[in-house]
Amino acid sequence: MRHIELLKFVSSFREQTILVVGDVMIDRFIWGKIKRISPEAPVPIVEIAEETESLGGAANVANNITNLGGKVFIVSVIGEDTAGSSLIKMLLKEGVNSDYLVYNSQRPTILKARIIAANQQVLRMDKEKKGFFDYETESKVIKNIEKLISKVNAVVISDYGKGVISPKILRKTIYLAKKHEICITVDPKIYNFKKYKKVTIVTPNENEAIEGMNAKNVKTDEDMAMLGTRILETLNSDAVLITRSEKGMMLIQSKGRITNIPTRAKEVFDVTGAGDTVISAMTLALAAKADLINSAEIANFAAGIVIGKLGTATVNQHELRRTIIDFYRK
Repeated sequence: MRHIELLKFVSSFREQTILVVGDVMIDRFIWGKIKRISPEAPVPIVEIAEETESLGGAANVANNITNLGGKVFIVSVIGEDTAGSSLIKMLLKEGVNSDYLVYNSQRPTILKARIIAANQQVLRMDKEKKGFFDYETESKVIKNIEKLISKVNAVVISDYGKGVISPKILRKTIYLAKKHEICITVDPKIYNFKKYKKVTIVTPNENEAIEGMNAKNVKTDEDMAMLGTRILETLNSDAVLITRSEKGMMLIQSKGRITNIPTRAKEVFDVTGAGDTVISAMTLALAAKADLINSAEIANFAAGIVIGKLGTATVNQHELRRTIIDFYRK
């Protein structure tokens, strides 16, 4: 039965060790209520009730992997600041190895603050400095990847376009993954889109796929399938997984194989971090030797859980197993 096969792969997550390379950040959430408009300007006054912080970007990918039962190493760059110290503490709390983070005194640790009232995001404030890093920092990142590559079953490139994934780091990481015959998955950003050559799979959302290929008039499912095929051919990857919000996912493989996977979400509260969950579950499943279709199905179940939560959320293995079992019992 299908669900038994999927559950077997999910159980194997505990045997996988994943390397995550990408831009780490802190997601801060300021929760409150709006009761009136400011007399100083036509803006709402948010009465703060609570403030929380969670791991964001590539750090959230690492967090998802550990919550799903896998082991993880993370390679990234942080600032020599309070936010960087907080990020390391959060990583350690979640069981993520932070020994291979690189410090850079010239750049702040990325912080994204969101003000939320009545379950809706009112404002977002970002503290960051974009751009590729200096030669010394880039070399330290590459050296850490070289140290870890033989210890892992798969690699995730979590590219948020903040500077860690430089062309040189990208080329070197793909080369090392190929050399060690392990899968390499990419959560892409538009800037580097056509540079993710010869990876196992890229997982863009619809907007990233369209803008990354500078495509026009993509309106129907057939248009999206054609675009996915173009991406596949351009990158020479094994597959492309396009996430499509309420439409679910579209998996494009070689020889024109298209698989549409309907969304498993019951309710959609917040899509923040959903892409992190998709790439995490997809990578763990591939590392566990699931095929592309089964891996995408598992990732789809995981995404359906996380978008039913508010804020930057993760999925644990118990939730994923229960959701799969409940779905196939219907």
